Amino acid sequence: MNSSLVAYDDSDSDTETGKAENLSLSSRETRLASSAMNPIQYFAPGGLGTKSTYKMQTVENTASTGTSIICEGAPAYKVQANNRDLAAVYPWKEYSNQAETLSGNGSFSQKRVHQDKIVTIKGIRPYIPKRLRQEKTSKVYEKKESEEQRESCAIPGEQISTQVSEFIKPYLGSKYKSTEIPTNLVFQMSKHSGPVNKVQWCPVQGWSHMLLSTSMDKTFKIWNAVDTGCCLKTYSCHSCAVRTAQWSLCGRRILSGGFDSMLHLTDVETGTQVFSSKNEFRISTLKFHLSEPNIFICGGFSPEVKAWDIRNCKVIKVYKAAVQQTLDVLFLPEGKEFLTSTDAVSRDSADRTIIAWDFHSAAKISNQIFHERYTCPSLTLHPREPAFVAQTNGNYMALFSTQRPYRINKKKRYEGHKVEGFAVGCEFSPDGTLLVTGSSEGKIFFYNYHTARIIHTLSAHNQACVSATFHPVLPSLLATCDWAGDIKIWQ
Repeated sequence: MNSSLVAYDDSDSDTETGKAENLSLSSRETRLASSAMNPIQYFAPGGLGTKSTYKMQTVENTASTGTSIICEGAPAYKVQANNRDLAAVYPWKEYSNQAETLSGNGSFSQKRVHQDKIVTIKGIRPYIPKRLRQEKTSKVYEKKESEEQRESCAIPGEQISTQVSEFIKPYLGSKYKSTEIPTNLVFQMSKHSGPVNKVQWCPVQGWSHMLLSTSMDKTFKIWNAVDTGCCLKTYSCHSCAVRTAQWSLCGRRILSGGFDSMLHLTDVETGTQVFSSKNEFRISTLKFHLSEPNIFICGGFSPEVKAWDIRNCKVIKVYKAAVQQTLDVLFLPEGKEFLTSTDAVSRDSADRTIIAWDFHSAAKISNQIFHERYTCPSLTLHPREPAFVAQTNGNYMALFSTQRPYRINKKKRYEGHKVEGFAVGCEFSPDGTLLVTGSSEGKIFFYNYHTARIIHTLSAHNQACVSATFHPVLPSLLATCDWAGDIKIWQ
């Protein structure tokens, strides 16, 4: 006969022992139910009817009300005399003062009360709900990050200079002149050991000599791309490819995300992490809110897009769509609405390729914006008109209105370059007259915004050029990057 742990009343143990083998199921139920109310219980290592020879000690329990019963020589189970009647049988559970009874088939049926703590003993691994596991992991990780966030991830380089460049000074405070098409190579910077995903100028005009680059080599860098073409600092806080990064509105911090599912807000000068958090999915796009500098939106390999607040390191909004990946995010003017481009394409059309969202309510405004069967790896907003452009894998760029219902302009289509599956970015010039895009061939194409015609083609790179951006102050300065890891400055 297999041994089991059985509870019985010690006050009547002599009588119970002689009749144990002939007890019926109903008599067992009656005795166990009555013994549950008795404040003294212990458990014999043998089967039913085996009398225990363990001595009982009564110990005052200062941690809670009631008395604890300890069996000398028995397994080290503590049983509360008032509300832990079956804690030795089920030591990982916690019970209320209500007695447990047996159901008709002889099994226990009890009313469990929610507790914040889960009691465990050696050798038994209790089930922990998924929600509690996630909360525990999050707390441990946040504690670890808070201890490590003061450590700098920056690799020593030149000093970050916040002085205004002599080339930029004459243009500060004056109206932006018409954009000129760059044709001459000024700098070629090749410090990255992997493909460069994106380049972006600092948004503060006085510090716009600094250029940010993100790479698949697990780093992002800051360059002096106006005066010297030198790398000012390298940041290596990610353990996998850095897919995207963005300057903060003040120009003193950089928000980055990558395939390690990590979010980092890094101080530019010191290289320390102001904010760090583990995301639930790999990150492919990040955007700061236009008017709320502490809020940003994060998207990636997930059907969800999340809005984060860096002040409390928490998600404040979740936007759910029936997609597998978010490719890009674009805030519309005033920041009340934003767009996401996704990989949701059906056989004949794409009814969720571009989705419009209400930022505050997280409601889906429209998913019937772009109906052609191509994904859109990047979106860009016109600086002066209520319009935006979507780069498509159909080797053309489509023009849309930013006003509801976000109609496509069927009369204009910017085509002639090749995308071929690369995440090729596109951007308007600061005056809105030119639209520039890279290509899978390494060429840069300049389109006239009004006529949609190609004005100029620049053979810039040997491999795919995935990002091209105009300088916000200097009218003819352009930064480009490619899949070989090179960054080039043109004028």
